[in-house]
Amino acid sequence: MKSMLMAAAAVAVLAAVGPSAAQGQARAAAAPAGRPTAADAKAFVDNAEAQLEKANAFAARAAWVRANFITVDTQWLEAKASAEQNELATRLAKEAARFDGVQTDPVTARKLKLLKLYIVSPAPDRPGAADELANLLTKLDSTYSTGKFDFKGKPITLNDAEDVLAKSRDPAELKTVWEGWHNTARVMKSDYQQFARLSNEGAVSLGYKDTGALWRSNYDMEPDAFAAETDRVWKQVEPFYKNLHCYVRARLNEKYGDAVQPRTGPIRADLLGNMWAQQWGNIYDVVQPKGIASSYDLDKLLVEKGYDPVKMVKTGEAFYSSLGFAPLPETFWERSLITRPRDREVVCHASAWDIDDQDDIRIKMCTKVNADDFRTVHHELGHNYYQRAYKNQPVLFRGAANDGFHEAIGDFAALSASTPTYLQQIGLLETVPGTQEDIPFLLKMALDKIAFLPFGLLVDRWRWQVFSGETTPNEYNSDWWKLRLQYQGLTPPAERPADAFDPGAKYHVPGNTPYTRYFLAHIYQFQFHRAACKQAGWKGPLHRCSVYDQKEMGRKFNAMMELGQSQPWPETLKVFTGETRTDASAVADYFKPLNTWLVQQNKGERCGW
Repeated sequence: MKSMLMAAAAVAVLAAVGPSAAQGQARAAAAPAGRPTAADAKAFVDNAEAQLEKANAFAARAAWVRANFITVDTQWLEAKASAEQNELATRLAKEAARFDGVQTDPVTARKLKLLKLYIVSPAPDRPGAADELANLLTKLDSTYSTGKFDFKGKPITLNDAEDVLAKSRDPAELKTVWEGWHNTARVMKSDYQQFARLSNEGAVSLGYKDTGALWRSNYDMEPDAFAAETDRVWKQVEPFYKNLHCYVRARLNEKYGDAVQPRTGPIRADLLGNMWAQQWGNIYDVVQPKGIASSYDLDKLLVEKGYDPVKMVKTGEAFYSSLGFAPLPETFWERSLITRPRDREVVCHASAWDIDDQDDIRIKMCTKVNADDFRTVHHELGHNYYQRAYKNQPVLFRGAANDGFHEAIGDFAALSASTPTYLQQIGLLETVPGTQEDIPFLLKMALDKIAFLPFGLLVDRWRWQVFSGETTPNEYNSDWWKLRLQYQGLTPPAERPADAFDPGAKYHVPGNTPYTRYFLAHIYQFQFHRAACKQAGWKGPLHRCSVYDQKEMGRKFNAMMELGQSQPWPETLKVFTGETRTDASAVADYFKPLNTWLVQQNKGERCGW
């Protein structure tokens, strides 16, 4: 499954007014001289929301156009819009801090807090800084999106390289392609260093220790408490990950031999079928259980049933319609990008967009007819339905309960969409396989869902270290691989060059998208799934449950989504699940038969690294 991203510009586009106009608006919004009052605070927030709502559409469209037509001119336009929105948002955040300690009503208090957290990387409050930061971010994103390298005498894109890693079983070829893509990121290092410096300067000006502390403040708890909370949840799933790692390593050793993949120690990252080794489902043929076969192949079923990219998206829409949600607007079909154009450079990374904070919702992905993209479609549409659900909230509450929720909504749908139960419900399968196929099914799921968890955690761990100064520019790459070894038990296929910048080979780093949301989403989706199946009256194993056509459950789910960011996320989680804490026990419930089986398979192995 492709890594999933809701475009940051579409989630929290902020403003596109010129600096002089923004300065005048900010001064008009500022509290009067003397001690500010609750009434002043409310008036300020109302004014700020009006500015943000008015300006959102321009910034979103600038980002959309650049992502779909990558040229010098569109990059300039997006950078200009981004600089102006950053400058205004930073200024409004500083003005919001003037009301610290003022006793306001709960709604105004929450809006003031969210206003100070509204932008991922605030610009320093000095002339030219917003432009410099915006230009750096646009350049980093575009460098990634237009990256190519030579392979077998011709330039190839990341999409082409991903296909090689997914299908090739030649370790020399895998190493060449893996290194080829990672080496395209080397040119980003100095730009990223400058970006981190500017972003930190902006975060400090808003009262945060650094940018990492700002990001960790977005979860209705203290930054250090949030870091500890993610450590707690990781400890819940780490033993299962190590069991999976142990099993997969043994199968790779049997396939390639000791010279390529030893039976003990870490796994070579390029052997796992994914450019970042964040999901391992593409090597199922190498690690599949002996003597237990799956009776169907979703890739083949989709082709045999005549699916094309549009039909894939229509099927995703039908899933949400079965839960009682209104159909997607006609503009979705007119304005979305569903297949890769042949005539221009685009950002192919799958994403969902909310252009006007109302009904102009879209997806952008270079869809292929395969199982990965079948699930990705269900995921991306989840963003769109969430965006539409909270559209009637005030501007500052138009967002996810926390960013992990936004990713988990679609992943929750994709859990049902992955089951043979659902495939039979929509006519892709004639009959649901018996329990003898549970282990192959769960192993395929774990290769994507469980294998992802440590990667979902470490990307931001690395950035937190960069922002705090613990990791210096000279240590960017070495510390990246220390974390990948610590959490994933992986190593690169060969020693990396001294000037390598391998973090930049992952979109979310040059794209400046916080990543812990994906770790959280991989926990929340199972909490949602367990609660939904219980509400639907499902009595069988959790991994066989599909909530397709469960309209009453859908009504309750939409009630949670409609709340947006209007209250602390534990309260919103409780609305649907009855729980108030991130809890990986639902993951254990879902995968319990597989974990038992893995322990048996690993007898005699030296697990760990």
